[in-house]
Parts: sequence; C-alpha cells; structure tokens
Amino acid sequence: MSDIVRLRKGWEFDLIFRTGVRINGNLVRLLYLKEDATDIKFGCAVGKRLGKAHVRNRGRRIMRAAFVQFKEKLIPGLRIVLTLRENGLDAKTQDIARELEKLFRRKKLFAEKKI
Repeated sequence: MSDIVRLRKGWEFDLIFRTGVRINGNLVRLLYLKEDATDIKFGCAVGKRLGKAHVRNRGRRIMRAAFVQFKEKLIPGLRIVLTLRENGLDAKTQDIARELEKLFRRKKLFAEKKI
C-alpha cells in the first residue's frame, strides 16, 4: 500500500507541468510523472480564470474527493496534478470520479491486482 502525500511546493507543480504527461478529459486534465518511489504525490490546481475563490475551492474539494476513491489502486511512484476544466465547474464528485477512472485506465496507471 502506498502513501499519498500532497504536493505543496510550487516547484513540484512546475516540474509536473513542464515535464509531465498530459491527458485531457472533458471535465479534468490529468498530468503525471512516474518516479522510482513508494509514495504517491498528488495536487489539485484550478485557474483563476474559472471563477472566484469560492468556485475554485469547490472545484479543488470535488477533485480531492474523487481522487481519494482511487488512491489504493494506483501504482506507486506517481506524481499527479489534476486541473479542473471549465466544463467541470458544475460537475458532481461522481462525474469527476468516473472521468478519472477512465483516464487512469487509458494510461494504465492502476496497479495489478495481487492474489
């Protein structure tokens, strides 16, 4: 089981934005890097163009809630940043979670099940 650590430093976000793999969905954009580590680092970003602070905070809260559902299933060593798209402002947590699952499966970021 891998630990989830929040991305907190600006340089960590910048590294993923500059060098990470991007996958665009309808509601969210997923950026990730694979590193040799046992933990998973995760962060959310919502641009100021999308709305006022309360709107952006709701977006971050919904993305975090959707991500929590998958934290045990992901491969270790991932550095992930989720950014909200304009279509995602009115979305529910279930909608974001459904899209995240689709994006994770598309890029094979889920760990193999061990019996």
